[in-house]
Amino acid sequence: MNERPANPRTANACPAHAMRTAAMAPAFPELEGRHPCFSTTAEGHAKAARLHLPVAPGCNIACAFCRRDFNRVEQRPGVAARLLRPDEAVATTERALRLVPNLAVVGVAGPGDPLASDHAIETFARIHARWPGLTLCISTNGLMLPERVDELAAAGVTTLTVTVNSVDPEIQAVITPKIAWRRKRVNGVEAGQRLIANQFAGIARAASLGLTIKINTVLIPALNDHHIGEVAATAAKAGARMINIIPLIPEHQLLHLKEPGFIELHKARTAAAKHLKVFTHCQRCRADAVGVPGLTDFTREVYGDDVRAEPTFSHG
Repeated sequence: MNERPANPRTANACPAHAMRTAAMAPAFPELEGRHPCFSTTAEGHAKAARLHLPVAPGCNIACAFCRRDFNRVEQRPGVAARLLRPDEAVATTERALRLVPNLAVVGVAGPGDPLASDHAIETFARIHARWPGLTLCISTNGLMLPERVDELAAAGVTTLTVTVNSVDPEIQAVITPKIAWRRKRVNGVEAGQRLIANQFAGIARAASLGLTIKINTVLIPALNDHHIGEVAATAAKAGARMINIIPLIPEHQLLHLKEPGFIELHKARTAAAKHLKVFTHCQRCRADAVGVPGLTDFTREVYGDDVRAEPTFSHG
């Protein structure tokens, strides 16, 4: 019996088609629809809600684009109405679980860096002990990650975001002019070298512990826009699997720069996509946000009737 000839349109798949198919596949099938910030499809992003607990009181680096604040109106990272103690965070989580039917993720993303103090890890340990089914998530600048990532894993954290803006210490020195490292202030290129080294050592260790890792990169014209691909490639080698490229909104010490446009963002995402899955649904949330990013907002119900938000975005 003669076999049917192979269909030439399917026998040898078009490389471009194969690349598009791979790009459309979920980066993390186990998290698709269960974590809005690790879901690559719009459908997956819209299914699960998250709760941000503002338990991180201070930061250990000073970024030129960052302006942390306490207020009830700005909708951006680095902002919360007030700080919570770990015990208050547990009570807040209990309230959120009653009010938000699809709550699946509890994270700490500010207003300071979660690893600059013990508050976030203590909060995670308490929540994991009481609600082990919740996905715990942290967003950090990575300076303290090598020293604290084992503690994070032990506290039940499984998803990690590290803000990596450069792999060149001279560029990093402009973006982050100073850091606080082991009770000393470190400036300039030396600060950039330390921060970058710690970020990638921490990512590698987190990957070895089985954490799912995404990096955030703020796209800054005239500073890091030309080497986003290199950032993504280095992060991929260390163990990250996804990148979220956030356009700079000029303010603070970078007020003089222009905001990158669609073409610049597209070029950066294209360069990054050669190495990592690209996340495209970021809403640049407050440190006390509740709900599905960009779709539902339970912040007022969970944190109080006097908490309001206006669409003013930035980075922190």
